[in-house]
Amino acid sequence: MVVEVLNTGTELLLGDVLNTHAAWFGKQLLALDLSISRQTTVPDGEAIRSALRESFSRADVILVTGGLGPTTDDLTREITADLLGLELVADAEVRRKIEALVVERGSTMRVRMLRQTMIPRGATVLPNDFGSAPGLYLPGKESPRSPHLFLLPGPPREMQPMFTASVLPLLKKLNGSVPHRECRIYRIVGMGESAVEECVGLGLSERGDLDVGYCARPNEVDLRLIGAPQTLDEVEPKILAAVGNHLFSRTAENLEDWVVTRLREQGRRVATAESCSGGLLAHRLTNVPGASEVFTHGFIVYSNEAKTALLGVPQKMLEDWGAVSEPVARSLAEGALEKSGADFALSLTGIAGPGGGSTEKPLGLLFIGLARRGKPTLCKNHLFPRDRETFKQLATQTALDMLRHELL
Repeated sequence: MVVEVLNTGTELLLGDVLNTHAAWFGKQLLALDLSISRQTTVPDGEAIRSALRESFSRADVILVTGGLGPTTDDLTREITADLLGLELVADAEVRRKIEALVVERGSTMRVRMLRQTMIPRGATVLPNDFGSAPGLYLPGKESPRSPHLFLLPGPPREMQPMFTASVLPLLKKLNGSVPHRECRIYRIVGMGESAVEECVGLGLSERGDLDVGYCARPNEVDLRLIGAPQTLDEVEPKILAAVGNHLFSRTAENLEDWVVTRLREQGRRVATAESCSGGLLAHRLTNVPGASEVFTHGFIVYSNEAKTALLGVPQKMLEDWGAVSEPVARSLAEGALEKSGADFALSLTGIAGPGGGSTEKPLGLLFIGLARRGKPTLCKNHLFPRDRETFKQLATQTALDMLRHELL
């Protein structure tokens, strides 16, 4: 089946709201061996009508998001009904649910909200358990031709549960086939995408039974394979052997998720001492559910005074070596280990730029310290001459990978 996505909403085109629908739909549809052939985004209003008309000639299924609310700019329901020549009729059950939601939230029922009770005749109501606007399913027709239409609310917190509960089962029936392809993502750290492609061999992309793709982020690459399960089983051992311990996930988890999970399994804890990264490393770790079991302290010691006062870095060391140096990185990590009582402490000190570099210490220079309970402190230096934000991402990614190797 040809599946298209039509996103409605002026806010999506103004950049006020990030449009994440296509990425989410794509993952869900793959389980049914379906994929999105085209995504279109239009502002509120009559542009919806012309976009639907254009898609009618190509698509078997159109997933429409947005424009189902109570305000005057929510016109998806009305335009679709008019385009299909369907009368809008009030639905008593939808009204009952909206009234109950208003009471539950301690709000006031307003006349405009009743627009959401108007349903195109013949449409199936898709319940919304997280908002007031119901979704709608309008079956496709041969004459005059119209595809299967799913009208869904725009907010992901409402749309995604509705899609999972109501749309996927309908699509499965419409598709009428047992899924025979799957997607596997191999998440690799410490290698660029060109190096990954060379490592696993260009022969993968030359096979006719595999879709191969790469997605690169700072110090991280996803190798994506789509194919029949038996084909993926055949090539997977070769991939694992080729990338070795650069591979850290086959479930698309983030590096911080991997680290927190292994720390929990091993009953160990970590602290951080950050200068150039400004707390980003602690932020990434504490974004992971369960981090409270393994993360003890996050020291942000941006100034030299803070390095000395909080973590005991000797003033003379700072004068002799400078804040961006191996001795200071080691001292920061060891101070954090002592103060926190953790099993590991990671420190980061570097020159994020755009100013502050020199011949001896260029922009992008980074030192990472890893203090280990009962073992000597490790320290590594790197050079990441990037923009400030990318430098910080690379710095924290490399620090997490350093701890990952220790946990392995």
